[in-house]
Amino acid sequence: MCIHNWFRCLVAASALTIMAAGAVSAEAMNPLAEKVRAADSRFEDVAAAKAEGYAPIPCASGLTGGAMGIHYVNAAYLKDDTVDVAKPEAVMYEPMADGTLKLIAVEYITSKGPASLEGHLFNFNTAPNRYGLGPFYELHVWAWRPNPTGTFADMNPNVSCDAMKGM
Repeated sequence: MCIHNWFRCLVAASALTIMAAGAVSAEAMNPLAEKVRAADSRFEDVAAAKAEGYAPIPCASGLTGGAMGIHYVNAAYLKDDTVDVAKPEAVMYEPMADGTLKLIAVEYITSKGPASLEGHLFNFNTAPNRYGLGPFYELHVWAWRPNPTGTFADMNPNVSCDAMKGM
């Protein structure tokens, strides 16, 4: 069909490319994600997270695909209920096939709510929950891995726990 209407197909393809680039740019230009990257880039090396008291919990995959990755959680930050961009309660990594961990996101958690950070509302989680916590509010910020479902969505379809299989 594009052979006969090559101009129309070229215009349509160009429009899709521009829309896709706009979506990526919007994700990359998110002010909160930029602040998170600036404040938390030290965690690109998982040793920094460990040195600051973060400990891993198993890789979390979604029931319908995608994942959140391995959360390194700081128990002291979890208990203090303070929301600070530079002190996320959890730092999230994707396990890679070569055994390394790649920083992909952070998560802010508080039991006080309704909660927000820089105008972004946290999600509410009831109890009981799979984490064994009481009711809490949480906000994921996908600052290092683009998320087609949104910068603040829980699961990211571009993240996988598959590298953990067989370990």
